[in-house]
Amino acid sequence: MNTATDRILIKDLMLRCVLGLGAEERREKQDVLINLVLCMDLRAAAASDRIEDTVDYAALKKRIISLVEASQYHLAETLADRIATLCLEEPAIHQVQVTLEKPTALRFAHSVGVQITRTRS
Repeated sequence: MNTATDRILIKDLMLRCVLGLGAEERREKQDVLINLVLCMDLRAAAASDRIEDTVDYAALKKRIISLVEASQYHLAETLADRIATLCLEEPAIHQVQVTLEKPTALRFAHSVGVQITRTRS
């Protein structure tokens, strides 16, 4: 079992997608704000100073953008889970925390969202 508590953070990734239950929410794309905590052992990367020993987070970000912008889920929980699954496809990542927010979902609230943690089985 990997016990390293190292993390790569991707903060405030603002994307647009169809997400929601009602016809009004599904009519056009809306903003979603995504934050990721990628848990992995970064010692090899620190020692080697080579991208091959870590996660190429720029490439991962592009994959997340493709997933989110093409998605049309009803629930934020589903989209967050799909993002977590995509992140765990990276062999080095053993756990991921996904926070997904819809900034315009609730009147009088700054944001509403979900936060999930998934661990490689």
